[in-house]
Amino acid sequence: MTAHFAKRTIVLKGIGVSPGIVSGSVYVITHRIARISRHKLSDKALIREEIIKFSSALESSIKELADIKDKLNDPEGIGPLIIDAHIMILKDEGFIRNTIAHIENEGINAQWALEKTVSRYQEIFKKIEDPYLKERIRDIEDVVQRIFRHLSGIKYDKISDIEEETIIVARDLSPADTIQMKVEKVLGFATDIGGKTSHTTIVARSLGIPAVVGLETITSEVRTDDIIVMDGTSGVVIVNPDQETLKRYEDKKRHHLAMEEDLLSDAFLPAVTKDNYSIGVGANIEFIEEIPSAVLHGANGVGLFRTEFLYVNKERLPTEEEHFLQYKSVIEGDQIKWATIRTFDLGGDKFISDPRLAEEMNPAMGLRAVRYCLRERQSFIIQLRAILRASAYGNTGIMIPMISGVEEIKEVKKIIHEVKQQLISERIPINQQIKLGIMIEVPSAVMMADALAREVDFFSIGTNDLIQYALAIDRVNEHVAYLYRPCHPAVLRLIKQVIDAGHRAGIKVAMCGEMAGDPFCTMILLGLELDGLSMTPLAIPRVKRIIRESTLKEAKELLAQVMNFTRTDEIEPYIKKYMSRRFPQYCVINHE
Repeated sequence: MTAHFAKRTIVLKGIGVSPGIVSGSVYVITHRIARISRHKLSDKALIREEIIKFSSALESSIKELADIKDKLNDPEGIGPLIIDAHIMILKDEGFIRNTIAHIENEGINAQWALEKTVSRYQEIFKKIEDPYLKERIRDIEDVVQRIFRHLSGIKYDKISDIEEETIIVARDLSPADTIQMKVEKVLGFATDIGGKTSHTTIVARSLGIPAVVGLETITSEVRTDDIIVMDGTSGVVIVNPDQETLKRYEDKKRHHLAMEEDLLSDAFLPAVTKDNYSIGVGANIEFIEEIPSAVLHGANGVGLFRTEFLYVNKERLPTEEEHFLQYKSVIEGDQIKWATIRTFDLGGDKFISDPRLAEEMNPAMGLRAVRYCLRERQSFIIQLRAILRASAYGNTGIMIPMISGVEEIKEVKKIIHEVKQQLISERIPINQQIKLGIMIEVPSAVMMADALAREVDFFSIGTNDLIQYALAIDRVNEHVAYLYRPCHPAVLRLIKQVIDAGHRAGIKVAMCGEMAGDPFCTMILLGLELDGLSMTPLAIPRVKRIIRESTLKEAKELLAQVMNFTRTDEIEPYIKKYMSRRFPQYCVINHE
């Protein structure tokens, strides 16, 4: 151990995606990339043989994933759902057809053909704006790597075989790897690549395994049996820490665990200020398997149920029954009181089964969300029928994304009315008074908020898109991401304008963007008098505690001071200083 501390200490900063602090020895996994061979095939017999090889590798990959699924401890959890998605990719007719076409038409070997197929999909996914959907390329790449390994005959160590307590370090981990982790043995994991919305990250959070991704160089900085400290909240990894650093992080870990236990102890209490101002708090979820976590962390309901996963990685569009069963599962349980289902925020560029649709799309401002729905009405009607049918089983609402003007919502309302009448004529039970809301995420919707408020039952502010559209920046572009500032004075004024317009019209206004779950922003959002906040479940206990320990009066005083500033570099330090002083246990400024 003494010899170990003589090694150079290195501090790496990545993306903290699953909270928790761990320290321990490293197990480095280096098996991720299969080397691709490229060669031409000289005759038809070799081409036929290569197609057979490809088909065999597909079947072996499907069997391998099916075996993994069969051995999972939680057959009802998120793991089987993700394994099924990977198997679906392997069985996708377009994926198979395109690869075989490369082999036959170009006379190339299966690995080369497969590389060409995945490269085409990578080009498509680069154009996708939504971070969650953008990350789905990782699932395709993982599946392709699995096929490559079977074509190459590569064997590798299984994470499920690890018997010692360790922190996994890898260039990347597939969801299948993560699902197989023994929670009692794997203390956490750290990877060179990855993002907040990858399936690997979602699995890590569902298992409660601390994780840091996007570290870029960690696999070249550590070796198996090195000691590291990892903070899954701040994204900091310290390689070869000294004794003082280890002790400091052990203290921090004890504090973190005590804090989380304390926060969860009363997370079920309502978010009501000391002067009796109440805010509804919901969870943003993608999968029904996330509902137990949302309830555990204190969600009153589901403020945003994203439906895009029903469409991704599919050769065909989902049926009405597939939609209905998903929505009914969310709504009918007794664990949540209400759910808001967002209609699909997709465009032609996001259906990988038909790559041609993407070629002329501008993913940020093109044919997406409600625009796509109004053009491809049959798909929209199928989803609306399913939501309305599910509404008979519990308290739910419909939320339409990316509305930019009154014309769009009037057209949507007309379609909904027609669908309702159709279902009534078919004697299918529905909630005829179902609430209809829109996401405010386009600046034109802010300017027209007073008119839009007369057309709907509620607003939900989608800050992720509103900020990037208002500030003309791409939040996933590393060169301008630093300009993505939720506390920019223009953003705060836009939010205030929406809330004021909604309240004048007598409708409720909520927020469902990432800003809603940022504890440093909680008092500002409280001062703006939002009616509801919806966020990732993990953020809920902290935000609710801040609200319960605040007053509306002091929040409005803070807001008044902040609204006097005209520069972001005035607002952000002021808010951080105020919140870290007022709530030192909940709002800690990271100085790592």
